[in-house]
Amino acid sequence: MSDKYGLKTRTRISNAVDSELWLKLQTLSKETMIPISKLLDKGIELVLNEYERPVEK
Repeated sequence: MSDKYGLKTRTRISNAVDSELWLKLQTLSKETMIPISKLLDKGIELVLNEYERPVEK
């Protein structure tokens, strides 16, 4: 299913985060050349695994 932005496997979100964490995430993205969306995917996966809700791919 595609949304109005043409996304088929991704969901757009809007959220507020700690400013210092955001700056660190932006820096990490620039240094590693990994898009912020992919870093967020990994962060969400780590949190779900920590709370024993493994992500199946």
